[in-house]
Amino acid sequence: MTQSEAPLVVGGHTLASRLIVGTGRYDTMQQMRDSLDASGADCVTVAVRRERLYERGGQNILDFIDLDRYTLLPNTAGCYTAADAIRAAKLGREILRTLGNPGADWVKLEVLGDSKTLLPDPTETVTACRALADDGFQVLCYTSDCPVTAQRLKAAGAASVMPAGSPIGSGQGLLNPNNLQIILEYLKNDDPDYPVIIDAGVGTASDVAQAFELGGDAVLLNTAIAHARDPIQMARAMKHAAIAGRDAYLAGRIPKRLYGTASSPSEGVISTRPYGSEA
Repeated sequence: MTQSEAPLVVGGHTLASRLIVGTGRYDTMQQMRDSLDASGADCVTVAVRRERLYERGGQNILDFIDLDRYTLLPNTAGCYTAADAIRAAKLGREILRTLGNPGADWVKLEVLGDSKTLLPDPTETVTACRALADDGFQVLCYTSDCPVTAQRLKAAGAASVMPAGSPIGSGQGLLNPNNLQIILEYLKNDDPDYPVIIDAGVGTASDVAQAFELGGDAVLLNTAIAHARDPIQMARAMKHAAIAGRDAYLAGRIPKRLYGTASSPSEGVISTRPYGSEA
């Protein structure tokens, strides 16, 4: 097994794929099922809604997900207060316990602060994270690209911090890679195995590759696949981009230089003509 194939460990969960895929916004449940399959993911995230997990047409998402194949990651999407997010997380835990799915003990925490940008509320997110961690949850926290908030979430007990590349569903890619690098540096300092998952804003496969090349441990995405012209083909592209980006990070890119460096040896050539020399 190569280093790039080493499994990702988040809390008590071991994932073979470093791509985590959402289940919302597909045209049909059959399209969602086939896209999940093409992505190669073994963890999928589902939004908790009231008494069950369902999509806008009323179909139960769980009828289209192989629960023996996928670990479910419940999320608190649509919550705007810590209290609502905590309630949704506990509901998700009970649903997954009933199903016997190993995802019952973790949650992707989202506490939004603005309905237009869908950016998180940092104060409510930290409050909810601390409460859920104290209650035994392994909390994966969606947050902005603010390094200070990321450190506070880790200190509050987050099993993983999930900084956004750009606003949810925007497709803008990684708008501030410098901040993401700072977050990676801060959270992994003296704790190199701490998982940092890039979440939100992915538009295409190159964004996924870039996230891994920066050093992200995983990428979570949904809209970039669900709203692609061909979701199943895009899911395959995301799968390969994750592998390529991770391999590139582990291999180590060459440094960027101002001037060119010849790839062929200069010894033994017939003649040379340095720049600026006379004919």
